[in-house]
Amino acid sequence: MANGKFVSYLRVSTGRQGKSGLGLEAQRQAVDAYLNGGDWQLVEAFVEVESGRSSERPKLEAALQLCRAHRAALVVANVSRLTRSVAFLSKLLAADVEIRFVDMPTIEGATGRFLLQQMASVAELEAGMVGERTRKALAAAKARGKKLGGFRGRAGTAEDTAKARNAHTAKARGHAASLAPIITRLDPDGSLSLRALAAKLTSEGLPTPAGAAVWTAMTVARVRAKLAA
Repeated sequence: MANGKFVSYLRVSTGRQGKSGLGLEAQRQAVDAYLNGGDWQLVEAFVEVESGRSSERPKLEAALQLCRAHRAALVVANVSRLTRSVAFLSKLLAADVEIRFVDMPTIEGATGRFLLQQMASVAELEAGMVGERTRKALAAAKARGKKLGGFRGRAGTAEDTAKARNAHTAKARGHAASLAPIITRLDPDGSLSLRALAAKLTSEGLPTPAGAAVWTAMTVARVRAKLAA
């Protein structure tokens, strides 16, 4: 039984399919059947007309951005609506968004992420054994006495602390960036006070960066500061 917030992503390969609805209706029905029952909200549905081989998916980018803003899960009718592209699957893994597959309803959470990792691994294997050849070449160079790599720091070093801090900052800025188009829509000319904008964000049902349900003027100010940085 589905619970929580969802953003659906539907894809067809050709413009003709997009105009005729061929394939889209079946995907919509599959998503509707998956979401039937439970306590859920479909924030928005995105339709992409693009080849499965392409990693350029503007609609998917928008869907993932909205998922991050709402902390929602992306629901896809079936795995084939995604791709076997290594670059594309890697992008999904780095998106920090939960993905639900309707044709595999038990695949979600950590298990779903593991599935994507396996798909990426298979795709990489099909693309070639470049990585294996590189590792063999490095091993041969090391056997010849060539020094490889360098000091990468130890756990607890100042370098590690700085990296962790930078990663946290990058994640915070990424979340702020996902909120930017929503803030622009709610306050297109920037005339709203921080308190008024906070009230609008709360009414939209958007969680704060800390996961709270209610926005405050201070929270809005922090998000805007990250966007301006």
